[in-house]
Amino acid sequence: MNLKELSAHLGLSQTTVSRALNGYPEVSEETRKRVMQAADQFNYRPNTRAKALATGRAMAIGHVIPVSTQHEMMNPIFGDFMCGAGEVYSQSGYDMVMSLVADEDQSRAYHEMAAKRNVDGIVLHAPEMQDRRITLLQEIGMPFAVHGRATDIATPYCWLDVNNKSAFQRATDFLLDLGHRRIALVNGQENMDFAFRRRRGYETALVARGITPDPALMFAGEMTEVYGYNSVRRTQALDEPPTAYLVSSIIAAFGVRRAVEEAGLVMGRDVSVITHDDDLSYLRNGAEVPVFTATRSSVREAGRRLAKLLIAQIENPGAAPLTELLEAELTVGRSTGPAPNRT
Repeated sequence: MNLKELSAHLGLSQTTVSRALNGYPEVSEETRKRVMQAADQFNYRPNTRAKALATGRAMAIGHVIPVSTQHEMMNPIFGDFMCGAGEVYSQSGYDMVMSLVADEDQSRAYHEMAAKRNVDGIVLHAPEMQDRRITLLQEIGMPFAVHGRATDIATPYCWLDVNNKSAFQRATDFLLDLGHRRIALVNGQENMDFAFRRRRGYETALVARGITPDPALMFAGEMTEVYGYNSVRRTQALDEPPTAYLVSSIIAAFGVRRAVEEAGLVMGRDVSVITHDDDLSYLRNGAEVPVFTATRSSVREAGRRLAKLLIAQIENPGAAPLTELLEAELTVGRSTGPAPNRT
């Protein structure tokens, strides 16, 4: 069904139907709902090219993906985020444009997108604490939204983030309440903003209980299964090994679990593990009872919500940047228990 046929079915002008589909405020809420219901019923999708001509926009969102060294983003978490964002793009009539470039070519890619006008906005992934890409996009004047935050950037910009500090402070407190005092942090790369905030949450919880953070128990690296495995192997060889691990990714947590089991220990009895699992759609944390106690946050939902923030910014130029801070949920699984008595 095309726009003319949909309009005839509803007994409305094509202009009214088009404005209802695009959320113009002069269309009543009753009319908008009626149009949207009919569009769903007849599987109507607006012609992207016609919409672009009518609005003067490209009707596309850009993603610049560095592929040479920034491995933190090229993982299942990134895939889930893109699925969530893609759902909203499709519903709103936007296409997705992905540009895979070497790290050093990111600036050129952003400038080319702005010059070609082939996208209306850009999603910036995996921000560092001092992220020059944010300043660059502000200078270019291209609408953008950041998945995460950059601690050292003071000027306002559009972002959506999980409260990483609060999540890891709460997780550390949970382990401390179970009697654990030697808690290892298996963190992500700490030039990345999320990992910096998670470490702050971990350290804040320890200091509040009078425990000095031990550098020998704090790790930062690319969140692979092998990294988790090696972190446990190193710490279990210490004279006073940790009784608990706080892990920044369920992928690394699988490596932690493998090393724990190889050492002849039982997870949840001899060693406790809490992970941030991102609630991945195809890497589930168990079934009814989670394998890992986890700070959970749906990265697919984050993709949906960030896409909505960016589209709102594109369609309301000049409005103040939108931000949203999500809270992670702590779910208790089989991987945690009281600290063992090792005296």
